Amino acid sequence: MKSICLDYSNVDKYINNQELQRKIEDNKQLLETCMKSKATDSDSMGWINTYHSNDEDMLKKIEDKAAEIRENADVFILIGVGGSNQGARAVIKAMGDNKVDILYAGNNLSPAYLNNMMDKIKNKSVYVNVIAKNFATLEPGITFRVLRQYLEKTYGEQEAAKRIIATGSLNGSSLEKLGKMKGYTLLPFPLDVGGRFSVLTPVGLLPIAVSGVDIRQLLLGASEMEKSIHTASLNNNGVINYALIRNILLEKGYNIEILGIFEPLMEYFNKWWVQLFGESEGKIGKGIYPSSCSFSEDLHSLGQYIQDGQKILFETFINIEDMESSYPIPLENEDIDEFNYLNGKDFSFLNKSAYDATVKAHYEGGVPVLVLNVPKLTPYYMGQLFYFFEFGCYLSATILGVNPFNQPGVEAYKTNMFKTLKA
Repeated sequence: MKSICLDYSNVDKYINNQELQRKIEDNKQLLETCMKSKATDSDSMGWINTYHSNDEDMLKKIEDKAAEIRENADVFILIGVGGSNQGARAVIKAMGDNKVDILYAGNNLSPAYLNNMMDKIKNKSVYVNVIAKNFATLEPGITFRVLRQYLEKTYGEQEAAKRIIATGSLNGSSLEKLGKMKGYTLLPFPLDVGGRFSVLTPVGLLPIAVSGVDIRQLLLGASEMEKSIHTASLNNNGVINYALIRNILLEKGYNIEILGIFEPLMEYFNKWWVQLFGESEGKIGKGIYPSSCSFSEDLHSLGQYIQDGQKILFETFINIEDMESSYPIPLENEDIDEFNYLNGKDFSFLNKSAYDATVKAHYEGGVPVLVLNVPKLTPYYMGQLFYFFEFGCYLSATILGVNPFNQPGVEAYKTNMFKTLKA
């Protein structure tokens, strides 16, 4: 089966091959160490071996619970913020089958948002998955209190407990204690996996399975990418090239990376990617600022800046080569709207033409362009994408000299907020 592939031919005006090879040599020892990394190497590396957190019993438990929810629920509510929902949401929005209406809560503190959601679930059969590694984060914690009380009032405590899945650290956390006391289904949030790296663990797999997506194919794609990365040489390795090119471009003053898509179904993947790189690299005054665009819509807004603004950014495009979708342009005898030059064409052709034209225009306009070619939009290739970017982020941050696994800036706002709330 084909694999996703990095094309960096459109950075040739900005980085020559000698620079890239020199960067590999300068970081050879570090790269070799990273390529040998295992899940057991530290308390943050559990994500690096794709089946580390998912044995057969765990996968069967997830699939069985997902089947129960798909059979009985009208609405499934994912309570979580940041890494606790972004990865799952990315897959669900891209390819979920909508058999169960999936809502997202605990990712903001807006009463208007909460009121709207509570109105939507009235007279519906509701299941809830609360996801929190240590259950100390305010947004999911207090929102779960609201929904827990709603379910208990609606169904009674015993039935409500059957409808609640708690995914958290099984190390004596308050969520684990509450789950055991109430009788919830408990799933592990692996202690050695940070939230933004957790999509391929029970954190992401249950919600994804509820949406009808084949989680085994997702994991297979990630596993194949893991093997590909770890068996390729340092000089012929797409993920190494991606990480090194990012750092070389940063050294040359390209401080912003835009992840560009021409498929709106991937918009929430962009959000996951922004969090992954923003939280992993943005610290101690360092890091590339991660942003994203959904084209062709954003060609009519940010496209102007990308083309003609300051030359401080580069782009990475996700190019899905075959969306396996088409819509023919309707024919008209009279060319009143003056679009008959498109007769016989398809929207897939229009979208591909817009993509090709954009890559060419931005490259020629002074923007370095990377392209990650993805054969199709399937669970298998989504799994490859997740692992490619997780490992690429790990490498890039390590080369930059920052810890990819902490987020001290996030804790700063929490400290200030709790001072106010507890005053």
